[in-house]
Amino acid sequence: MATTSATAASSAFDQTLTGLGITRAGSSSTPKATATGTKTTLDQSDFLKLMTAQMKNQDPFSPVDNTQMVAQMAQFSSTAGISQMNTTLTGIANKLNAASSADAMGYVGKAVLTEGKTAYERTKGGIAGAVELDGAATDVNVSISDKDGNVVKTIQLGKQDTGTVTYDWDGTDEAGNKIDNGPYTVAVDAANLSKIVTARGLVWAPVESASLPPGGEPTLKVTGIGTVKTTAIRGVA
Repeated sequence: MATTSATAASSAFDQTLTGLGITRAGSSSTPKATATGTKTTLDQSDFLKLMTAQMKNQDPFSPVDNTQMVAQMAQFSSTAGISQMNTTLTGIANKLNAASSADAMGYVGKAVLTEGKTAYERTKGGIAGAVELDGAATDVNVSISDKDGNVVKTIQLGKQDTGTVTYDWDGTDEAGNKIDNGPYTVAVDAANLSKIVTARGLVWAPVESASLPPGGEPTLKVTGIGTVKTTAIRGVA
C-alpha cells in the first residue's frame, strides 16, 4: 500500500514538473523536454506549484517533516526578497546613470578645475589654478611658461598642509611687464625640507563637449587637456 501511494505521489510530482516544462532526471514516465521552450529557472509561481504538489501527493506513511517545510518556506521568502532587491537596485542604477549623463551635459560651456598642465589666459589676463599635495610641504612652487617654453613667472606658495592650495597669476612677469603669449604650461613641485612631496597641478579649462558611452562613465572633452572623466573634476565655474 505504501509503495502504491509513493508511486502515485512520484507520478503526480513528475506531472507537475512536466507542466512547468522541466524533466526530472531518471523519470521514465515523463517525456524528455526539448531544447525549445525548456525552462532553466524557477520563479515564485513555479516554487509554489512544486511545494503544493509535494504536499498534496506526499506519502501518508511518511509525510514531509515540519522542519523541512519551514526550511522550504524560508527559502521561498529569501528568493522573493532577493528578486525584489534586484529589481530595486536595477531601478536605482538606471536613475543614477541618467543623472550622471545629465550632470555631464551640464558641464558643457563651463570651465572646470582638473589635473593638467595647459592653461589658457582669462579675459582679464593671467591664469588661476591649484596644487594638490599628498603631504605637508615646507616649499611649494608653481612655474608658468609661455607657448615658446620660456618661464615667465615662478610663484612661491611657501609652507602648506596636505590638501589643495590655490594660486592666481595676474599675467605679469617678474619685472611687472604684461605677458600675453599663451597658452601657458604650468609645472608644480613641492618638498618637505629635503624630501619630495607628491604634488599635482590643477588648471581651469573650458569644456567643449560631453561623451556618454552606453554603460560607461561619462567623459568630457576639455580644451588643452583632452578627455577627462567627470570624477576627475575638482571644481566648476
